[in-house]
Amino acid sequence: MLDEFSLKTAQKVEFVDITTKLQRIVNKSDVNNGQLQIHIPHTTAAVTINENADPSVKKDIIKEINKIIPFDDNYSHMEGNSAAHIKSSFFGVDQLLIIKNGKIVLGTWQSVYFCEFDGPRKRKVKLQLSNFK
Repeated sequence: MLDEFSLKTAQKVEFVDITTKLQRIVNKSDVNNGQLQIHIPHTTAAVTINENADPSVKKDIIKEINKIIPFDDNYSHMEGNSAAHIKSSFFGVDQLLIIKNGKIVLGTWQSVYFCEFDGPRKRKVKLQLSNFK
């Protein structure tokens, strides 16, 4: 089963928790035990899994990734968003999640985050759900 949804980001760099949206899509599907493949079809965005209990974790990740890959570093790319492309490659555009008994399997403190690196923008998240037989 293929699915997708859109989202709007509000910041240049932002981590948007999409876990609840993903679980709603799983709930509407006939997938009880299987996999959820998440794909971000953008070259300046990504997807990651990390802590959801303390919002300062997201802030710290953003702070550090902006230090490691600064926006202004004499890049050659004419559009001026090379840092966003590098950050997307660094994090990656795919995640594969397990679905067990109709629920996405994550650790106690984990959530799935859409990672915006060139916002604000309107973005898409592509999904493929597969049942295990």
